[in-house]
Amino acid sequence: MKPIDTYCEEHLVKRGVKPTAIRLLVLKAMIDKKDVFSLSDLEIKLGTVDKSTIFRTLTLFQRCRLLHTIDDGSGSLKYSLCEEECECLPEQQHVHFYCIACKHTFCLRDKTIPLITMPKNFSIKSVNYVIKGTCGKCAEIAT
Repeated sequence: MKPIDTYCEEHLVKRGVKPTAIRLLVLKAMIDKKDVFSLSDLEIKLGTVDKSTIFRTLTLFQRCRLLHTIDDGSGSLKYSLCEEECECLPEQQHVHFYCIACKHTFCLRDKTIPLITMPKNFSIKSVNYVIKGTCGKCAEIAT
């Protein structure tokens, strides 16, 4: 297994992103999160990096298909690291689940978004499919 620094640098270069110190720091923090995260989650993790720098880095990463965004309806945009082969095409996107009890958003990578036939001359650029309910952990607590 490659050291994390080498992996991060190669991953950025593969997506056409110049691996600066800040970008490597943000990518490592994203990898540490292992799941869905918000800008504020990264702000807390990267206490010495200002919010605007993190936001600009996330915007660049989204444009270069390193991460995808999730609008779970909570009022705070969420992010998730893309898998290496992901090109963020609508047919590659997956379902997300928002727990109304713990307010956590989950990527359900093995649940694909149902194919929708669009009217003629309509083209899909992105899809946001969020299911809301109670996660397994919260459901156990409630019973």
